[in-house]
Amino acid sequence: MSTSRVAVTLGDPAGVGPEVIVKALAALPEAERANFVIVGNVEALERANRVTGTDLKFSAAPGNGTIAVDEVAIGGSLPEIGKVSPVAGDASVRYIKRAVELALAGDVDCIVTAPINKEAMNLAGHHFDGHTGLLAHLTGSKSSFMLLASERLNTIHVSTHVSLRTAIERATVERVLATIEAGHKHFLRLGSKARIAVAGLNPHCGENGLFGDEDMKFLTPAVELAQAKGIDVVGPISADTVYARAYGGAFDLVVAQYHDQGHIPIKLVAFETAVNVSLGLPIDRVSVDHGTAFDIAGTGKANHANMLSAIDYARLVARSPRAVA
Repeated sequence: MSTSRVAVTLGDPAGVGPEVIVKALAALPEAERANFVIVGNVEALERANRVTGTDLKFSAAPGNGTIAVDEVAIGGSLPEIGKVSPVAGDASVRYIKRAVELALAGDVDCIVTAPINKEAMNLAGHHFDGHTGLLAHLTGSKSSFMLLASERLNTIHVSTHVSLRTAIERATVERVLATIEAGHKHFLRLGSKARIAVAGLNPHCGENGLFGDEDMKFLTPAVELAQAKGIDVVGPISADTVYARAYGGAFDLVVAQYHDQGHIPIKLVAFETAVNVSLGLPIDRVSVDHGTAFDIAGTGKANHANMLSAIDYARLVARSPRAVA
């Protein structure tokens, strides 16, 4: 674990990303900090140091206890804390692009991303739904899958940042099956065969067509195809009960059909510790599961527990071989 090299992107420099990064690194033993490279700006990190009262040293040429920074030019002065701006949005994308380059070249084993602001990113002309879509684009991947991981509840999403109407359209046999397979392979990679449950799309899974027939037409065939491949999966199961069952230990992973169906239960039971994991990419990426929190950025109040969880999960992923049966 100690030899895994992890790149941490700064996120939106106007948000809490720099603050939770310096707090998390300050909480780690000094010897472990040598395994990290921060993709961002020394100036932003030093500003976060002052805000949080940490006393870390950062340098593009690390040594003597300083933490490595892969300096990325942002084309202007450091943006004001707590404000949505295209400069900050563009900077956050530049950091991600550089981290992907490092990962694809094999210079780092995993990327940990601090939060970005989707409005700022789009104001800067980068029209993506967030990290997930941007990472798929940068790696040339057809698609990717969002897994939210916590100690007692894990959920992987068929769709994420789209309208509810579009989410219903995306719940096809092919996409649901691919989502099941992605979760199955990830758990195998980490050393276990997941017990997977597929959450229903309609209330009570449609009640045999009374409340819609999508569950019968798309979800049930996907589950049957996955079962035929030897995957331990059941469903669809009504979404109003499946998460309670999973939290109680009946399942290791729930397949959520859309963003809020998966995010609400995770954020209810593990708001400070759940992490966001991108599956289906040629690189490994883990992120905090919170936003830029502009309302408290610059105050030093941001909780770094989620960043520590992301770092721990990144190490777990980095030391696990990518190829699975």
